[in-house]
Amino acid sequence: MVRLIGYFFGVFSLLFLLAAGVAGLYLHKISSSLPDYEVLNSYEPPVMTRIHAGNGALISEYARERRLFIPIQAIPDRVKAAFLSAEDKNFYNHPGIDIYGLGRAILVNVRSFGSGRRPVGASTITQQVAKNFLLSADQTIDRKIKEAILSFRIEQAYSKDKILELYLNEIFFGLNSYGIAAAALTYFDKSVTELTIAETAYLASLPKGPSNYHPFRHPDAALERRHWVIDRMVENGYVTRADGEDAKKQPLGVVARRSGTYIMASDFFAEEVRRQVIERYGDKALYEGGLSIRTSLDPTLQAYATRALQDALVSYDQRRGWRGPVATIDVSGDWGEALAKQNGFFDVPQWKLAVVLSASKDGVDIGLQPQKDGAGKVLPERTLGRIAPEDMKWAFNSAREGVKNARSPEGVLNPGDVVFVEAVGGDAPSSAYRLRQPPKVQGGFVAMDPHTGRVVALTGGFSYAQSEFNRATQAMRQPGSSFKPFVYAAALDNGYTPASVIMDAPIEVVSGGQVWRPSNYEGESAGPSTLRLGIEKSRNLMTVRLANDMGMDVVAEYAERFGIYDKMLPVLAMSLGSGETTVLRMVSAYSVMANGGKQIKPSLIDRIQDRYGKTIFRHEERGCTECNVPKWENQAEPVLTDNREQVLDPMTAYQITSMMEGVIKRGTAYGRIKLDRDVAGKTGTTNDEKDAWFVGYTPDLVAGLYIGYDTPTPLGRGMTGGQLAAPVFNTFMNEASAGTPPTHFLVPEGLTRIAVNRKTGMQAMEGDPEAIDEYFKPGTGPANSYQVIGADMTLAPDDVIKASPQANQAVTSGEGGLF
Repeated sequence: MVRLIGYFFGVFSLLFLLAAGVAGLYLHKISSSLPDYEVLNSYEPPVMTRIHAGNGALISEYARERRLFIPIQAIPDRVKAAFLSAEDKNFYNHPGIDIYGLGRAILVNVRSFGSGRRPVGASTITQQVAKNFLLSADQTIDRKIKEAILSFRIEQAYSKDKILELYLNEIFFGLNSYGIAAAALTYFDKSVTELTIAETAYLASLPKGPSNYHPFRHPDAALERRHWVIDRMVENGYVTRADGEDAKKQPLGVVARRSGTYIMASDFFAEEVRRQVIERYGDKALYEGGLSIRTSLDPTLQAYATRALQDALVSYDQRRGWRGPVATIDVSGDWGEALAKQNGFFDVPQWKLAVVLSASKDGVDIGLQPQKDGAGKVLPERTLGRIAPEDMKWAFNSAREGVKNARSPEGVLNPGDVVFVEAVGGDAPSSAYRLRQPPKVQGGFVAMDPHTGRVVALTGGFSYAQSEFNRATQAMRQPGSSFKPFVYAAALDNGYTPASVIMDAPIEVVSGGQVWRPSNYEGESAGPSTLRLGIEKSRNLMTVRLANDMGMDVVAEYAERFGIYDKMLPVLAMSLGSGETTVLRMVSAYSVMANGGKQIKPSLIDRIQDRYGKTIFRHEERGCTECNVPKWENQAEPVLTDNREQVLDPMTAYQITSMMEGVIKRGTAYGRIKLDRDVAGKTGTTNDEKDAWFVGYTPDLVAGLYIGYDTPTPLGRGMTGGQLAAPVFNTFMNEASAGTPPTHFLVPEGLTRIAVNRKTGMQAMEGDPEAIDEYFKPGTGPANSYQVIGADMTLAPDDVIKASPQANQAVTSGEGGLF
C-alpha cells in the first residue's frame, strides 16, 4: 500500500513538474513577446486642438478622437469615486489583479453557464490600462494572461494615481469623446469640476458600453445604470444615502454639445485658421496635437460684419424678385417628417425652414420645421405660423423666366412649397413671419487693426452652410477703382502733390494693334483737374494719364510693396484695378495708409501653444526688452520697438488719407458714410458693374468688402461701390465705434497746410469760394503757374496714348492755358 501511494505520488509529482515546466515555458514565451510597458511613461494621446477668439471664447475644436488631457490632480475626488465604484472598488488595494473580484466573477459565470447571459468580467482598472494601451481587445486566453502579467509590472512601475490618470484620459465614452474632460463637455457642456453626483455617475456608467446607455436612444437603460453607480458610491461610503437618493431623482440632463463653431457666424474665420494651421504644421498636428490657438477674432465685431453683409445681400437679392421655393413636399399627411429632412442654414439661426400649408390673397399659413432630439428623432410637436401679404410683397415680382408678376400671396406660393422665413418680432415669440430667399449674390468682408494686422472680423459670404467658399480670402476679384489710391500714393511719393493738375479728357490707348478707349463712369470729362478731384470723383481718364506720366513700372512696384499683387503686369489697364486680388489683401494694403506707412502682415492667429503650453508661434514681432524686468524701480514705461518696414512716407500716407476723406465728403461715397469721427475710403466699381467695392478706415480700424456674383455677372446699372458696398461699411463702422470717443487722423510733422483753389491747384486768394486746404511736403507747394499733366502723351510704338481731338479742344479752351 505504501509502495502504491509512493508510486502515485511519484507519478503526480512528475506530472506536476512536467505541467509546471510547460507552464513555465508558456509564460516565458508570453513574457518575451509582451510590449514595452515603459511607453506609458511617455504617453501622448491624440488630443483635440481648440481655437479661441481674441477674448478667450471658444470658436471651434478639431480632433479625430475628441479628447482633452487632464492631470489626476485636477480631477475631483467625486469623479474618481464614481469610476472606482463602477469599475474597481479595490483599486488602491490590489497589486494589479483583484483576486476576490476574480473569484466572484468565476462563481457568477459558473452559475449562469448555459443561461445565455454574457460572462461577467473582473478586469481591474490596471488591466484595462494594459489592454487599452498595450494590447488588442481580442477575447483569448493568451491576451488575458498577457494582460495579467502587464498589470503586475505596471503596478510595480507606476503609482496608483498615475495609472488612474492614464485610464480616465484614455477611455471611450461615446459620441466621439475620449477621456473624462471631453466627456463632461460633450454630455453636459461642463468642466469636470462642475459635474454633479448624478452627472458623474452617468459618465462612470458609460465605459461598460456607451451605445447601450445612449442618453437619447436608451434613456431607461441609462438611468438604471446611473442609479446602480450611485448605489455603489453610497455603499462604498463616497456619498451619503440622502445625497444618493437626491441624485437618483435628478433627470439624466444630457445636453449634447453642438458641433461646428461655438461663436455664431465664425465658420468662415475658423475654416481659414484651420487651413493655415494645416499648411504650417500639418494635418496630424491639428487633429491630434492638442494645440491651443488664440486668434484675433472679435466676436462682437464679427457679428456686426456678418449682419451688415447679410442684410445688404438680402436687400439686393429681393429687389431682383422671387426665384421659387427651396423644395416641394407632400403636406397631405404629417408634413413634419418630410420637412425635417430639409437642410437649413445653421449659421443663420434667425432663418427657419417652413412648408406652405395653404395660400390665399389674405396670407400664407405655414408649418415650421420641427426639432429633433439628440438621437436624431423628429419630435412630435408642430408649430404653425402665418405670412401676411405685406411681409412678402417683394416676392410678387418674379425673377423666373416666363412667370408673370403676382398680385397676391396665392400667386407666389403653393401648398407643399418649402421656404425660408424669419420671425417678424425678431427673438420675441411670434406667429408672424416674413418670407426670405437665400441670395444668389455674394460678397466678402474683412475688418483689421491697421496697427498690428490683426483680422478682427472676416466673413466669406452670406452663409457657410450655403457655400463654404471663402470670398474674403479665396475669391480673386478685380478691385476696380478701389485700387486707384495706390496709383495716387505712388505719384505723391514721386514728386506730385494733391494740387497737381491732370488732364481729364477722352484718350485712345493703342497697344499691339488694339485700341482701348477708357472712359469715366458717367462718360463725361472735366478737363484739367487736381489729383484730389481725380480720386474724389474716381476719374479713370486722369488715373490712366497719371500712371502713364510716372510709368507703370513705378505703379507695379508700389502695388507689390503693399501686397496687393505678388507680380503685377505693368500695363495701363492695371491702373484702373483690372488685375485680380482678394478682399484680405486690399484691406491689408489700406492698413498701410491708415497706420502711417508701416508694412502690415495680416494675421488671423495671435499665438499657438502646443499641448504643454509652450508657444510655438506668435504674430507679434515687436520687441520689448524692458517688459520683463524683475521689479519696478520708478523707471519709465517700457516701449515696444517697432521693427516693421516703412513702405510709404508717413507724409504721403496722410496726404492720400486726406484725399480719401474727400471721397466721403464730396466724392463717389458722398452721403453714404456718416460717422462721428475721421474716416477715409474709396469706392470701386468694375466694368458693367460686375463687382461693387468699398475699402475705408478710421484711425483705428480698417474694413473692406466687395459684392458680386460668384460667376461675374452685371449687378445692374447704378449698382456701384458707393450704392451697394459703402452702406455696408457705414453700418459696420457705426456699430463698431459706438460708445468709443471720436478719433482723428494725426498730421505728421513737416507737412504745411496751404489753401489752394480746388480747380486750378494754385494758391487760393483770400475769400476764394473754391478754396480748400491741402497739405504739402517740405520743398513743395502749389504751382506758381497753371500746369496740366498728360495733355499730350506718347509712349513706345507698341503702347501709345494719343490725345484725342476732344482732349486738344479741352486743353486749348482750358482757363489759364497749357504749360
